[in-house]
Amino acid sequence: MKTVYINGAVYTGSLPLVESFVVEDGRFLYAGSNAEALALAGAEAEQVDLEGHFVCYGFTDSHMHLLSLGSALAAAELAQHTGSLADLLQCLKDFDRAHPGTGWIRGRGWNQDYFSDVARMPDRHDLDQVTTARPICAIRACGHCLVVNSRALELLGITADSPQPDGGRIGLENGQPDGRFYDNAMQLVYDAIPAPNKEEVKDMLRHACRMLNSYGVTSSQTDDYCVYPTTLPWETVNEAYRELEESGELTVRVYEQSNFTSLPALRRFVEAGNVTGAGSDLFKIGPLKMLGDGALGARTAFLSRPYADAPETCGIPVFSQETLDEMIGYANRHGMQVAVHAIGDACLDRVLSAYEKALADCPRQDHRHGIVHCQITRPDQLEKIRALGLHVYAQSIFLDYDIHIVEDRVGPELASTSYFWKSLLDAGVSVSNGRDCPVELPDVMAGIQCAVTRQNLRGDLGPYLPGQAFSVQEALDSYTIHGAEGSFEEDRKGRIAPGMLADFVVLGADPFTADPHHIREIPVLASYLGGRQVFAK
Repeated sequence: MKTVYINGAVYTGSLPLVESFVVEDGRFLYAGSNAEALALAGAEAEQVDLEGHFVCYGFTDSHMHLLSLGSALAAAELAQHTGSLADLLQCLKDFDRAHPGTGWIRGRGWNQDYFSDVARMPDRHDLDQVTTARPICAIRACGHCLVVNSRALELLGITADSPQPDGGRIGLENGQPDGRFYDNAMQLVYDAIPAPNKEEVKDMLRHACRMLNSYGVTSSQTDDYCVYPTTLPWETVNEAYRELEESGELTVRVYEQSNFTSLPALRRFVEAGNVTGAGSDLFKIGPLKMLGDGALGARTAFLSRPYADAPETCGIPVFSQETLDEMIGYANRHGMQVAVHAIGDACLDRVLSAYEKALADCPRQDHRHGIVHCQITRPDQLEKIRALGLHVYAQSIFLDYDIHIVEDRVGPELASTSYFWKSLLDAGVSVSNGRDCPVELPDVMAGIQCAVTRQNLRGDLGPYLPGQAFSVQEALDSYTIHGAEGSFEEDRKGRIAPGMLADFVVLGADPFTADPHHIREIPVLASYLGGRQVFAK
């Protein structure tokens, strides 16, 4: 059965816009004029009048954490209560009252840079004001720092004598644990929180997929194994996805960015047949994903020089050069794509070195290894990214927050060559876009606005390096065409063209003609996956 969509403003992946398209058996059959679409579809076809609305390919979020989003939706939503420490604590108190018991209170989304009443991160003593009867874990928005209360420290057995873990840090104040945990040290806390069972995982994924669909996202390149890495096996996560696919409940196409931290674990995964591209159009294995360093907001991104506003630290490298070389080399030799989180330029040095060694040892024509975030960069590194043929997974939305802090954190010299995604794009690098959800909500239109304006969403700061602004078309392509390139799927996704999977989104206004400073206000009216409506406003 054919369905013909007429009277639209349809962006096919190239300009000018066209009026109409035809869908049959979950794929696009034609895109062009109303007359030709109607003639091709025939009299028996179902007709849908788009009433002039803008349509483009369904959005791909090229780096996020779908299971983590589902988990966060079941916890205290601290991102809505981070204007002050007092508001944060009240949110946790309200959550405690609404969810009585003895188990962990979890929340995510605080950011001390937005606090109006104190100029510091929360600590154990703050959270003790919520309760000392049950443990609390409150995760910073970036996901690279968390804070617990005294009850949690007691359960964890953390004392002043506890050893500091490699690639992380247990916070101390006056020689005593202050309740803060950074990067790899956070795993000590996560290991103590009971993991969900498979049915609970499926429910989390259902909720997360529904949220993505409401923002026009139909494809997710997602890092899920890191959410409960020691208590929830990757086999269970994969089973949950495949069961949702079989029951018709998976409404987002998933490309699993497979997070592993040791070579034995990665080897077992690969030897079980999990290599890049294995799977279906709804769930398939993507790259080896590694976390190279922390985040700028928590001052754990690994810099080549001390932080300008905290000269006692350069941040935290999560892996040694040797471990990066070993794991990236193994993945490259076994046909796996690799994607590594690198925010600081010192971390990027290590990752680029590992890629160079891996490709010298086992050259590959089209590896599409990549850099996730690629924020603090130097000109020599930008050229090396191009020369190595790497893919870049950008997060334009990070400018909304980072524009407040980047120069203070890294100094004017490094800041002047950072967030340089437009230069990379102009040099021929494939640059996709994402939100790193739940670090940010999966609001694609807000991300497009930041990419185009290079300002914060309020529009009262910036533009930051305006020469790095994307055009509206480049921003749309970063969420569609280049997203598909990041998963080797440009032959079936990313454009409204014959033979492509019929994933598309209907918007309430045309972003090409909208005021760039109001793009985020454009509503998503409907989302379709394989020609099936999965969201309607």
